[in-house]
Amino acid sequence: MSSAIATTNEVIESAVIRAPLSHVWHFIKLAEFAKFWTAIEKAEHVKGVSDETDVVRWTFKDGSVIEVKQDEHSNLDHFITYSVITSKPELSYSSVVSTIRCWPVTSGELEDSTFIRWTAKFSSDADIGVIEDAKYKRRDALKDLAAAAGKMVKEHQK
Repeated sequence: MSSAIATTNEVIESAVIRAPLSHVWHFIKLAEFAKFWTAIEKAEHVKGVSDETDVVRWTFKDGSVIEVKQDEHSNLDHFITYSVITSKPELSYSSVVSTIRCWPVTSGELEDSTFIRWTAKFSSDADIGVIEDAKYKRRDALKDLAAAAGKMVKEHQK
């Protein structure tokens, strides 16, 4: 009998950000993540990749570096899907595909806010530690995004 803990291989984190969709969506481009996610030191396009593939290198403040490939992006439906293609240090699992999707909140007490959902689907070899780490990293990033979008709202109100 295995001592491994059974887990889902998907993370779903969501938040309501008190900023209009246009202010939130402004940050949801792979090369712009360093402008809101405080864990990232820099984000830069990887040169020498085909013109049809958008690859960005995220260098994190802890020294880790990952390259992410944009798989889909829609300015109409406000979502981006990306996958990790390289990592230093090496990942302990085979693959992960993430999607960030935004919707405007159009009525109620949170009108003119943005509902955002950030998912990650991991390969079956990802363990519970990977899943939990991804959950908390996304929660932190969503807090950072809310702060950055809120700052943008204040600047526009001046």
